[in-house]
Amino acid sequence: MPDPSWSPVPGPQPDTSFLRSIIRQLRLAWRLFLDPRVPLVLKLIPPAAFLYVIWPLDFAPDLLPGLGQLDDLAVLGLSIKLFIELAPPTIVQEHLREMEAVTTSWRVVEDRPHESGQIIDAPYQIEKPDRQTSSIKRHDV
Repeated sequence: MPDPSWSPVPGPQPDTSFLRSIIRQLRLAWRLFLDPRVPLVLKLIPPAAFLYVIWPLDFAPDLLPGLGQLDDLAVLGLSIKLFIELAPPTIVQEHLREMEAVTTSWRVVEDRPHESGQIIDAPYQIEKPDRQTSSIKRHDV
């Protein structure tokens, strides 16, 4: 039986999980939808797509099983993609970083020191930023 981790393309492989990608896009769209910094006009895109899906008139009638539902799924998918693409990029990046931080906090990490073997341990204190000093000061013990 072939090794599932083997790939003919060398180097790191992107995450190709289709379902995981869809869930991530939905979570991102939901976070953007709830963010007050995203313009209201953009927030009309997902509800408009949802209204199209439940509206009785379609571009492709639902008479043929499967075909009518495919256009509904396409409209929903494209509307979410359009909503994310038109949202302010800085806000999208901020939410992506927050989502990544949440997912990385649940990963299992081996309990081992840094590869160099050196462990640096020192007390620190966070203070208000000042023009002449940095925001983090080291206090010798």
